[in-house]
Amino acid sequence: MDLNERLNKVKEREKRITENMSKIKYKIAVLSGKGGVGKTTISVNLAVGLMEEGFLVGLLDLDLHGPNIVRMLGIKENPTIENSLIKPPTYLKNMKVMSMAMLLEESQPLAWRGPMKHSVIQQFLADTDWGELDFLIFDLPPGTGDEALSLFQLVKMDGIVLVTTPQKVAIDDVSRAMNFAIEMNQKVLGLIINMSYLICPQCKTKIDLFGENAAKDFAELVGIDVLGEIPMDPAIAKLADAGKPVVSFLRGSEVEKSFRAVIGTMLEKLGKVSTGG
Repeated sequence: MDLNERLNKVKEREKRITENMSKIKYKIAVLSGKGGVGKTTISVNLAVGLMEEGFLVGLLDLDLHGPNIVRMLGIKENPTIENSLIKPPTYLKNMKVMSMAMLLEESQPLAWRGPMKHSVIQQFLADTDWGELDFLIFDLPPGTGDEALSLFQLVKMDGIVLVTTPQKVAIDDVSRAMNFAIEMNQKVLGLIINMSYLICPQCKTKIDLFGENAAKDFAELVGIDVLGEIPMDPAIAKLADAGKPVVSFLRGSEVEKSFRAVIGTMLEKLGKVSTGG
């Protein structure tokens, strides 16, 4: 393949990405500065919560080396090919989901450098039949590496949702993620403080495990909004391992209420959002 053919192929794929993404009203990336802060749990429950609000939703797992969304949703189906397009499986027949885990054998490692990752992200954007959606949620790996860089170069987000815990080492890292998003000319929608506190199961007292107000103070200092706080609850991990999002399977809990509040705040910040269903 000569240079002109390569350039034409690149232009054609970029055109398909533009056409595909133009059918999606809101593109939201979930980003954290470090691992272990519950970013994928946030992505899954935001997507499912939006779906339960009546929105048409897609969820794209771009944590290529550690794809966990399939397990957290309990999806057994694999993508198919129809009319030369990847047709993603659906969660509850409503939410479209795509993940590298669907294309790998269980426990198979992905030892890819940047160009390979960039290529597969292009394919997920250009060659996947997302159709018309209200929201496409992108679950990015921790940090500011290849996956986030490729996505932000290819797609203009309607908002970046940053995830942190109140711990200062997590806040140090999320500040780097925030500045990275700004440098990439992406809009930071706000900050979600995960594992913010614990409600004692016996006395119902609120316990600030990582200290009080650290993440809120950071958000105020750098001028971004706190979209909400998610408490710590042992049920979150158990349900995630069982493929049961807490917004659906922990009804009436402090955790579910906190996710609903975050979704409400996010919708307010985005402006008037109408469902496509």
